[in-house]
Amino acid sequence: MNITIVGGGFGGVKAALELGKDSDNRITLISANHNFVYYPSLYSTATGHDHKESWVGLEFIFRNYPNVRLKYDTITSIDPAKKTLKGTKLSYHYTKLILALGSVTTYFGIEGLDHYAYGIKSETEIRTLQKHLFRQMGDEGVIDKNYVIVGGGPTGVELAGALGTYLERLRVFFGLREQKIHITLVEASPRVLPRMSKAASKAALRRLRSLGVKVETNKMVQSATADSLMVSGKPIQSQTIIWTSGVANAPFFKQNAQHFTLNPRGKVVVDEFMQARPDIFVIGDNADTPLSGLAQTAVHDGVFVARHIQRMRWGSKPVKHKTKNLGVVVPIGHNWSIYERGSIRFTGALGAFMRDAADIVGHHDVLPMGHAIDTWRAGMRPRLRIPEDLSAAD
Repeated sequence: MNITIVGGGFGGVKAALELGKDSDNRITLISANHNFVYYPSLYSTATGHDHKESWVGLEFIFRNYPNVRLKYDTITSIDPAKKTLKGTKLSYHYTKLILALGSVTTYFGIEGLDHYAYGIKSETEIRTLQKHLFRQMGDEGVIDKNYVIVGGGPTGVELAGALGTYLERLRVFFGLREQKIHITLVEASPRVLPRMSKAASKAALRRLRSLGVKVETNKMVQSATADSLMVSGKPIQSQTIIWTSGVANAPFFKQNAQHFTLNPRGKVVVDEFMQARPDIFVIGDNADTPLSGLAQTAVHDGVFVARHIQRMRWGSKPVKHKTKNLGVVVPIGHNWSIYERGSIRFTGALGAFMRDAADIVGHHDVLPMGHAIDTWRAGMRPRLRIPEDLSAAD
């Protein structure tokens, strides 16, 4: 069977690996990027740890899957009647199609953010942020008045918990005088980690404050300039604004909205088999499902759809998709995490153990166990290598 998958993230890669186990399948995986990105560890790579924990080449992942063909392209349109996809480089025909394009950053139209804010959601964004920090401290000998993180979800909280230690290491590395480093976390909701319980939010807030992070909730970001962020009518002086908030569905679906049913947030409505229309499956961040947006959801969806396609091929009875909640675990500083699944909640070192276990499992979703452990260990190796091309931060 010929199956085309668009997207080299958790859902697309997992679906390809699952389908690739059957040598009779011929899989084409189309990705705009050459690397698979492990999003849960981007905050760690951004704060000085080895990049190997956050991205690995797709060629390496599929090196033992001769029936998986990789194509590097950006898909722009679809014609379901002709079963064709159009990319910026080539056109493709599909028999079965799995769309797993992930999400993109949105700034909600806030003036100046797209120009002045840094991000950590890709290798390019991380390198640009690090070059900025090295330039400030190394070339200018300056510690910013405030380091402002916008977004109190897991990524923002994780980054806020790790950034202070990284900045202190940079200060010592460049021989700057000892001084207090001010880190502010801004969140529009009444509490940090708004998708978790109130108890989890309170525990996270206490932990952040113990690390010296100033937390501003119920505050709206209004605009950004080169040296300040306007928050609920008051400016915060900063040349380092890091945006971790705001994601939108991949623009492909809005651009091809005539072929899909979209919910108010732009996500694709799917049936109980993750099917948006005949022979087209939409998974992960793109689908209108309860836990859409989590890496574990994308992995679960990828496995489900792959097995569903195989069942249909074998003439077996279909099984409906069920949401699977494995819990959420958020690290905040060294050897401290908060884990929550339903009414179960762990914090501190036990939570950190749960995070380590989750990361090993997460890496193993796309890599053999030995390589998964090596990749996880890479996160334990902090690095302070000066970026090669500081001009790229301009």
